[in-house]
Amino acid sequence: MSRRKILISACLLGENVKYDGGNNALHVTILERWKDEGVLVPLCPEVLGGLSVPRPACEVLQGTNRVVNRIGEDVSEAFSKGAKESLRIAKLEGVCMAILKARSPSCGKDIIYDGTFTSTRVNDSGITCKLLQESGIVVFSEEELCLAEAFWHAKGNDPL
Repeated sequence: MSRRKILISACLLGENVKYDGGNNALHVTILERWKDEGVLVPLCPEVLGGLSVPRPACEVLQGTNRVVNRIGEDVSEAFSKGAKESLRIAKLEGVCMAILKARSPSCGKDIIYDGTFTSTRVNDSGITCKLLQESGIVVFSEEELCLAEAFWHAKGNDPL
């Protein structure tokens, strides 16, 4: 049987794919171990959708699946394409869970910004997060690594 995998936002592993050209690198033991074990599948849905690095900041319009950038362009198609490609890769790789960047318009879980670019948070999830969850993939944010690790072990993936 092939080893199960974990989808992860590439920015969390230090890849410079954020809208501003930076990253959200986390240097934590569990991610280092999973990286060494070869179970992480890093990707950026926004880049997979064809958006550039850097790019204008984007937010999901509250209560919709429409995404706009700070300069008013509708980039919903790129976000949808990136979400679908992320799901395709997840299925291909045998992903059983995902660790995604909190509050991102693609990856945010449970809390994202409302589309007004005023730092107003709302109870909603990003485009990719929603699609993964609808497809049965359990999603955690990087702020829930303890829960992610417990889930991973509960699925029969023993620590080293």
